[in-house]
Amino acid sequence: MRLSLFIAKRYLISKKSHNLINVISIISVVGLSVGTMALIVVLSVFNGFEEVIKSLYTSFNADMRITAVSGKTINYSNFPTEKILSISGVKNLTQVVEEDALFKYRDKQHIAKIKGVSEGFIESSELDSMIVNGNFVLQEGNANFAVVGAGIAWYLDIYPENISDLLSVYVPKRGNQSSFNFENAFNSSALHPTGVFSVQQEFDEKYVFVPLRFAKIMMNYGDEVTSVEIRLLPDYDTKPIQESIKKILGNEFEVKNRYQQNETLFKLLKSEKTAIFFILVFILLLSSFNMIGSISILIAEKKKDIGILSVMGADLKLIRSIFFTEGMLISLMGSLTGLVLGFLLLYLQQNYGLLQLGNADGDFIISSYPVHMKITDFIYVFFTVLTIGLFATIYPVSYLTKQVFRGQSNK
Repeated sequence: MRLSLFIAKRYLISKKSHNLINVISIISVVGLSVGTMALIVVLSVFNGFEEVIKSLYTSFNADMRITAVSGKTINYSNFPTEKILSISGVKNLTQVVEEDALFKYRDKQHIAKIKGVSEGFIESSELDSMIVNGNFVLQEGNANFAVVGAGIAWYLDIYPENISDLLSVYVPKRGNQSSFNFENAFNSSALHPTGVFSVQQEFDEKYVFVPLRFAKIMMNYGDEVTSVEIRLLPDYDTKPIQESIKKILGNEFEVKNRYQQNETLFKLLKSEKTAIFFILVFILLLSSFNMIGSISILIAEKKKDIGILSVMGADLKLIRSIFFTEGMLISLMGSLTGLVLGFLLLYLQQNYGLLQLGNADGDFIISSYPVHMKITDFIYVFFTVLTIGLFATIYPVSYLTKQVFRGQSNK
């Protein structure tokens, strides 16, 4: 065992002659422990909320979305469907027709998006699990139905149980209309709303699902679609599949993964997490002043020991190494203690939901604060605390030991 480490451990765990140093050392360790625990807990909670949001978007957005680079529609008759389906990991394709529309139910009106989807959409998506009223049924035989977002249902006062009232849909006709007559400017039809889904406010107030055949008739489309959505099999890496699809389609199409479809949202989540991280790091920096005080007082207390060591042949480098090791031991104890306590707290929250969200009436999607622990976060936090301890130790060790060593050497 190195001499500096041996002496530093003795200084740390042995009883000092002054009780004040014991208290300051304990405060230093406790301060770093609490700061470390808070840092890892907050990061894991942010991870948990991010996972919840991702799961919500997963149920609505496909793994990939293909649109035309120029123009609004894709001629699906020329689309290389078979080639894309032959790619390993691709589950299925959904044709989509999407357009702004006016919806009218009884005496109420609301503007939202009509989203026509081809058969098989219900089986491949997870939206059927997000139904809060009614059922996710879009067509039966020749009959067409609609499934509306919870926000739209609230605005229009829609209840799927009421089969006597139909949801009227008005979509602008393609091309320039010379007439200002409402009937000539819009295609209109009506269908029964069979269900209400609730995913997230952005979607709940924006989308009404209808069969693809209904949407094409409303917009006078033949083989045209506005986009093609792709669902992947579980546990497949998105990036190589996305690159393979781009090679097949060429430069005429844009292929976006789930992150790129919601790039602004995920960047916002990342920036918020980063901001909170730096705020807590700043708090840790403030708590590191206890370390500076603890080491400074310890150096002042050990003047006699420094004198004895210098007489025995110890140089300034060894003296500095002793107190530097002392400071790093405090940082190590604080960081490891904080990480262990943080892990235990997160484990209890993850398995038992100690801290609840909302009330027992189910107003929230989740009942308790979500947590998701990542080993990378533990590593980042550990080295961050050690780095703070390093800088908090350098000044008192490099300056004060030099002053004390010179004073003892001149005696």
